Amino acid sequence: MTSQLSPLGRQLILLGMILFMLGLLTGFVSGAFANPRMGLSAHLEGLMNGTFLAVLGLFWHHLALARGVLLFAFWMVVYAAYANWLGVLLGGIWGAGASMMPIAAKGLTGNGFQEGVIAFLLITISGAMVIGVALVIWGLWRAKPQG
Repeated sequence: MTSQLSPLGRQLILLGMILFMLGLLTGFVSGAFANPRMGLSAHLEGLMNGTFLAVLGLFWHHLALARGVLLFAFWMVVYAAYANWLGVLLGGIWGAGASMMPIAAKGLTGNGFQEGVIAFLLITISGAMVIGVALVIWGLWRAKPQG
């Protein structure tokens, strides 16, 4: 099976497993965060986004997209997956995030810099993930059926 994987597919699997591990490790320390509930969310974001990247890597070679578009889609989904985990992680550590995640933040608000970093990450991941997944769908749509 590995011989069928593209180099970018293998990279996605590796990056997915690294993020999955970061999610596991986050789970060990999330109870010590300023906001443990958001720490638990960061734990789950690492696990879910890591799994997403690894699974995406398994069928990346089936995408019928130009090389530049493949690279763009690759970086969109990788950025979104890691920034999602990082944004929630920082919110949990800092006890911040009320502007973007009021339910998870439970009213905890960080300073302007902290809230700005979290807002930037969470706003940019939204666009990046939608663009990346849309390109993956387009690439699958365009692919010729095997057999």
